[in-house]
Amino acid sequence: MPLMANTPAEKTAGPYARRWWALLVLCLSLLLVVMANTSLIVAAPDMTADLHLGSSDLQWVIDGYTVPYAALMLVLGAIGDKYSRRGALVTGLLIFAGGSVMGSLVDETGLVVAARAVMGVGAAVVMPATLSLLVAVFPRQERARAITAWTATSGLAIAVGPLVAGRLLETHAWGSTFLVNVPVAVVAVLGALLLVPPSRARDMGRIDYVGGLLSIVSVGSLVYALIEGPHFGWGAGPVVAAVVAAAGSVVFALWELRHPRPMLDVRRFTQRPFAGSMIAVLFFFFGAYGSIYYLTQFLQFVLGYGPLETGVRLLPLAGAVFVGAAVTGRLTPRFGVRATVVPGMAVGTVSVLLLTGIGADATYADFVPSLLLLGFAIGLSVSPATDTIMGSFPESELGVGGGANDTSLELGGALGIALLGSLLGTAYQDRLGELIGGRLPAAALDAAGESVGGGLAVAERVAKSPEGGPQQARALVDAVHEAFAHGVAHTSLVGGIIMAAGALIVLAVLPGRKAGRAEGTEDADGADATEATEATEATGGREHVEAG
Repeated sequence: MPLMANTPAEKTAGPYARRWWALLVLCLSLLLVVMANTSLIVAAPDMTADLHLGSSDLQWVIDGYTVPYAALMLVLGAIGDKYSRRGALVTGLLIFAGGSVMGSLVDETGLVVAARAVMGVGAAVVMPATLSLLVAVFPRQERARAITAWTATSGLAIAVGPLVAGRLLETHAWGSTFLVNVPVAVVAVLGALLLVPPSRARDMGRIDYVGGLLSIVSVGSLVYALIEGPHFGWGAGPVVAAVVAAAGSVVFALWELRHPRPMLDVRRFTQRPFAGSMIAVLFFFFGAYGSIYYLTQFLQFVLGYGPLETGVRLLPLAGAVFVGAAVTGRLTPRFGVRATVVPGMAVGTVSVLLLTGIGADATYADFVPSLLLLGFAIGLSVSPATDTIMGSFPESELGVGGGANDTSLELGGALGIALLGSLLGTAYQDRLGELIGGRLPAAALDAAGESVGGGLAVAERVAKSPEGGPQQARALVDAVHEAFAHGVAHTSLVGGIIMAAGALIVLAVLPGRKAGRAEGTEDADGADATEATEATEATGGREHVEAG
């Protein structure tokens, strides 16, 4: 067997021999791009202090990654399909590494945001490429297991990102959380060239760049509005962005319906397995990312854990992801997609609602059940939903399928952090005003109400002030902790209700096992072909895959 993987898997006799090693490379690439967001959660306090970030600055340091990431995945997935899926993976990893180097070297807020945006572009190339290559490499009977491993990796990254970042921050500055990406990206690039076979769609035709541009404008505007509006008010910018997103989505749908080779055939949303799975991914990551966002803040600011300690305490979530993945691997082939996705969403809803009992005297033990249930729910439900989404696309559109799945995931996460983060901030501010209103100057109260970190910073100044002192500072700290715990409980109730509504919608939309078969989704064994695709193949219209 040659050292380099140069022969397309579909041209080998039987399944590609190195496919499980190739999966390891794809999962490593996925781990890298997901960790870029989760690691920043624990690095944010150090960055805020060093760069003197305001609330808006910090939000855009985080979300400078999200906007290009979400907006570009669909288009870049199609480009990978046409020219080279492995080439897209390698290119994306190199762009990501370049952005990471830039982020580790700069010391101005605007440049950090720019570096994060470059990383987001790289991630938008990598994410759909990992899924499209996975489906291209693995035979149908093994594909569900491979996607389960891929999904488990994304759950693992939620815990590993803070853990790695926390370890680095013990002895290094926050720039190290960027620089650590570079050697991992290099290993992934070498692994892709050695172990991942080249793949591209043949006879794909011209890319629908007009549809692609409309999708970029629509998704990018929507994500911008979700980030800016809930956190900083619905001024002219976010309102215009929301209008552009709505109008762009309508024009995109109309254009795709008329185009002979659409970027994304919107008729797929009339297929219940596809639509239900897309909705499930969106709602699930709405709750998962939103709750992790404020849970990690509670661990750091209220319980006083350092970055590494916070990362270690998220590990139960990672372990539970693998348990859920093992269970779904056994249940989905026997009972179908709905039988695992809907219960998984119900378990995820319970994990969020458990946080409504959090108070100022909560300990880490109070969070463990929620972490375990959330991790189990991720492992149980996301894999079959992703498998169904990818199974709705023919071989020539695997990158587009990966882009659609990942766009739904990223939109859900962005919406969760934006909406639940905004509710948390409002509830915290209102409760803090009730507790200490009139006991602090207006400017100090405003600073304390901006965030839990801001409240603790004001308490430090009060402790050193001649007019204050340790006793008043302690009272302020207690009020900040109580107000934040109140915010977590209030926000979790709203988040849990939204998650429950999402579970009911998915229950109504996803077909059962027999109905799913009638619509062409072979959910019994995780097969990825719809009847429409199979009919096309039977008439000789199948798009073949070859090296690229």
